[in-house]
Amino acid sequence: MAKLTPFEQEVVERFKEGVELNKEKPNLGNVDIRKTRELIKDAGAILLDVTLPDLVEGENAEEAGIPTAYYTPYTEFTEYLDILPNDKTEPIVVGCRKGFFANRIKQLLEILGYKNVFVLADDIKYLIEAHKAHAEG
Repeated sequence: MAKLTPFEQEVVERFKEGVELNKEKPNLGNVDIRKTRELIKDAGAILLDVTLPDLVEGENAEEAGIPTAYYTPYTEFTEYLDILPNDKTEPIVVGCRKGFFANRIKQLLEILGYKNVFVLADDIKYLIEAHKAHAEG
């Protein structure tokens, strides 16, 4: 078995804490578009669109005007840490095209101590379309 450094042990412990928190959430913290809109509207969740720039079709979530949305591309995410809430219990939803990068960022946020992190299980372009349809209607 690998010998872990104190830093690595701390990371593993924080990962375990994140897993335990996710066990308490429906679908382990994976949410659909309806639940994402509810979290944004009712709970004031911030939305992090981590879609890679070359995969954005049209507008990203921030450009589309989704309230509390920030475009924080996965490959540049660490440059945007200053937009994260100071209160680590505030809800955060992370989304991208297929969920792969969103899940990685979710894990990072949990390791950083954030307690209410969710992943949009659907393609974020559908959330953007739903937002525009409701804004126009």
